Amino acid sequence: MSMALGLYFAIFAVLLVALLVRARLGNHILIGVVGAIGLIYGVWIHGFLAGVLPLLILLVAGVQVASVVAANKTAKFSAEEKLMLEGPLAGLGRAQARRLMDQGIWMDAREGDVLVKAGEPAAQLYYLATGAGDVHSRGKLVGRVVPGQLIGEATVLGEAAAIATVTVTEPARIWCAQGRTLNAYLAANPDARHALEHSFTVSLREKLDAMNRAASPEE
Repeated sequence: MSMALGLYFAIFAVLLVALLVRARLGNHILIGVVGAIGLIYGVWIHGFLAGVLPLLILLVAGVQVASVVAANKTAKFSAEEKLMLEGPLAGLGRAQARRLMDQGIWMDAREGDVLVKAGEPAAQLYYLATGAGDVHSRGKLVGRVVPGQLIGEATVLGEAAAIATVTVTEPARIWCAQGRTLNAYLAANPDARHALEHSFTVSLREKLDAMNRAASPEE
């Protein structure tokens, strides 16, 4: 394979990877790589004029990368938000995580507050920063929610009804986002949706394991 043919295939290979990568920064970097390879290929094979378009692609990608890096550096988080950033939002860049957190509000919950009720769709998504809660299903205690966990993730993005009731058992500090607001944001930011849905999957798996252990007969 000649060098020119190798560069030609490399352009399409990197472009394909760029289309598959969901992370915004990674996508911009790969598009820049495509522009750089295209610039080398165009100038080498067809002359300087053929390198104009790849050069423009490279410059635009460079500006986008610089914009994302700058936004990540300027994003600020409180102590409780940093825990959320390192937990369920670990798959997002700092700037994206900041924008997603801004879709909700921080609030205090009191003992006895019901966050999710069995048989009803979860209208909000919660993140528990401090405090605790009990999870009841069919009148039986099947688990507890502790700091660092999401609440309502099973149904907040759809219309299905919750299968358990979550009640706060001690004063708690929580982040709360309305389901409609969150859905609208995630529809416009598919990379954020992918990262959040991954956290949903992990959270649900952990809770189902806990419910299965609670439902199994004692040895």
